[in-house]
Amino acid sequence: MMRNVVPLTQRELAASFLSPVAYIVAAIFLITSGHFFLADTLVAGREASLRTMFDSMARILVFAIPLLTMRALADEFATGTIETLMTAPVTDLEVVLGKFGGLFAFYVALLLTTLLHVLLITVYGGSEPGAVLLCYVGMLLLGAMFIAVGLFASSLTKYQLLAALGGIGILSVLTFVVDQLARWWGGTWRLVLGYVNVLGHFEDFSKGFLDSRSVIFFLSGTLLFLFLSVKVLESRRWR
Repeated sequence: MMRNVVPLTQRELAASFLSPVAYIVAAIFLITSGHFFLADTLVAGREASLRTMFDSMARILVFAIPLLTMRALADEFATGTIETLMTAPVTDLEVVLGKFGGLFAFYVALLLTTLLHVLLITVYGGSEPGAVLLCYVGMLLLGAMFIAVGLFASSLTKYQLLAALGGIGILSVLTFVVDQLARWWGGTWRLVLGYVNVLGHFEDFSKGFLDSRSVIFFLSGTLLFLFLSVKVLESRRWR
């Protein structure tokens, strides 16, 4: 299977680097993350911690990643190139994994640019390598799940704008809406909403805690939305 997934991953990664939207998303992400770094981290008299920056970046990704993933499958449907993929000797699972792999590789490249912030805070303020490493582990897990959600939204329509809005809508529910409801409601509902609260799980990493429940949550969420994307492609194949 990897023999087919690798070329598909390379194809999607190349398409990402050639997409103007991807560069716009990258620019917005870098500018906003740099702003939060300067405004909340490199402040005289305040503890030099990257936690606030990573928490802010996680919220930015709710809007940035669906814009990055919106063209992944929607564009294939709109241009008709999906028919070529459907008739090629590749499975729907391989198509989805290839798309996911290319987008995740682009996301990792984008995330690596923030290492400059880590370098600056290490030189001027000092930082704990273990805590920073956990923050990046959390960002990788968070990004993987968000990309899977974006792919699922992109598989539902041939219109990129609708795919972006759908992805933002799903992620907003799993982050901002659930977070607010968990604050308002108590009892069993609070426990349930707390478990599906993406930001709550990410905060474990940004605080420097490695909780196996959060790792399982992100991995299972990623697999769930990749599975749903495969099923949507399978349903299209039989139409």
